[in-house]
Amino acid sequence: MIQTLVDYYRIPGDSLGGVSSTVDSTSGEVGFFHFGARNICYGRCQSGAAADVAGASQFDASENIRRDGTTIQLPFNLAEVVDNLRLERYRQKQRRGMEMFASMEPVRQLYYLIRECLPVSVRRRLQRAYFRDWKSLPFPTWPVDFSADTLHEEFLRLLMETSGTKKLPFIWFWPEGAPSCLIMTHDVETSAGRDFTSKLMDLDDSYGIKASFQVIPEKRYEVSDKYVRDIRSRGFEFNVHDLNHDGHLYREWAEFVRRAAGINDYVHRYNARGFRAGAMYRKQEWYDAFEFSYDMSVPNVAHLEPMRGGCCTVMPYFIGKIVELPLTAVEDYSLFHILNDYSTNLWKRQLALISERNGLMSFLAHPDYLIERRARRVYESLIDYLRQMIACEKIWAALPGDVDRWWRERSKLRLVPRGDKWEIVGLGKERARLAYAVLNGGRLEYELA
Repeated sequence: MIQTLVDYYRIPGDSLGGVSSTVDSTSGEVGFFHFGARNICYGRCQSGAAADVAGASQFDASENIRRDGTTIQLPFNLAEVVDNLRLERYRQKQRRGMEMFASMEPVRQLYYLIRECLPVSVRRRLQRAYFRDWKSLPFPTWPVDFSADTLHEEFLRLLMETSGTKKLPFIWFWPEGAPSCLIMTHDVETSAGRDFTSKLMDLDDSYGIKASFQVIPEKRYEVSDKYVRDIRSRGFEFNVHDLNHDGHLYREWAEFVRRAAGINDYVHRYNARGFRAGAMYRKQEWYDAFEFSYDMSVPNVAHLEPMRGGCCTVMPYFIGKIVELPLTAVEDYSLFHILNDYSTNLWKRQLALISERNGLMSFLAHPDYLIERRARRVYESLIDYLRQMIACEKIWAALPGDVDRWWRERSKLRLVPRGDKWEIVGLGKERARLAYAVLNGGRLEYELA
């Protein structure tokens, strides 16, 4: 389980004074439980687990930790539980009536068949009816969930306390010591959004923001070579958005394999690195069929997405060979047309929470919905706020492809001792920064060297 911490923090594997950990969960019940006062977990737990998230508080695994000298025994497998959260394996236990009904294939086929014939006002009423219970969803925690990140922190704190380590070196999360990272992304849904791309780039540029554009390669609209060149020539990024955005990418395996091959062809044709599925649909167990470098289809909290769930982390992570850049802020469409909120208040609240945890601030704003002047004014207020935040806090504002490259480099960097100091070794070490996890009054804190 210490390897899980090595992967997350890039700590030296032998830096905890010989402390080791074991797992007592081979026959544990599968379900929801706590690890500490509020952190919800899902998986096998020897000390008990609830079938529903509402009962998780009855089972606190932290009360069943055993220590034997330098060995810590947990009643659950940390790596397994982290994967269960990141890969949303808990979803089947949480699906409610409306989501189960809407996920039935005949219902989805009917909706997408008549969708274009429905007036926008009717579609939005249907969507609001579907999302009417979003406030009552207990897990993941709205508006940002840190369950997977807190698990890493709590386990590291436990190991440091057991080993008597007060200060532990690790490789900082972001290059040049940036406190956190920010990316802006734009999914192009219609020909109107495509035609508004140039004006949106003008707007982003006026506030010093560079973004990625995810474009649907088939059926919706024409994607000319000039359109692709125009995006890239201005320093923006071009990615693939689904195949045709009909909601059926993950319908069944044989059809998925056919579509994945088409997506891969477009990835290579456009020399694109990134991908986002239509409507944020996802089935992470099938990602091995893809040939892009990074994905952006998994929300941190998916209360306002057609497919509920969430990865419960604000950090990039690997799904096999693919780097996942989770969406950590609410979509513009959900904010404007589901919540009917034309302010930046929720975005600012999410920014503050993610910044506190040194995470990835990931935004999705559609050119299609920013054509409307009222929505565009709100978006402009957001990117003006982001510009100030980036300047004041020295946040790393990057393109998604840059974050993908950095996370891959960081995953291979190592810390090695040089006398009484630590040295970062590996490709990209010039941008990497040494940091320390510090125990302060029983709390884990981070500080840059």
